[in-house]
Amino acid sequence: MNLRIIVGQSEFTATLYDNATATAFKTKLPMTIHMVELNGNEKYYDLPDNLPTNASNPGTIQSGDLMLYGSNTLVLFYKTFSTSYNYTRIGKITDPEGLAEALGSGKVDVTFELK
Repeated sequence: MNLRIIVGQSEFTATLYDNATATAFKTKLPMTIHMVELNGNEKYYDLPDNLPTNASNPGTIQSGDLMLYGSNTLVLFYKTFSTSYNYTRIGKITDPEGLAEALGSGKVDVTFELK
């Protein structure tokens, strides 16, 4: 299942994982949310409802990873780095080139919709 992620004039395609979290996330689409900057490597948004979780430590976060932190914090990563935190995988942007530039350094509106 493919997901379209729109940031300003930029559009990215993500592939959703086949898991309960991604399935529950799909039921909330389409959505446009105001994502907040954190740590110079991610944007996050606290969803109003909890999603199913199956958190594990990915070791390395990849640019373009779309994950859930806890049970309701949607996180879109735009840099690759090592982590000690646990996340539940939702999806991954196929080609994240230009993602960091599109997201910028502050808060940003991001639209998620099924493709």
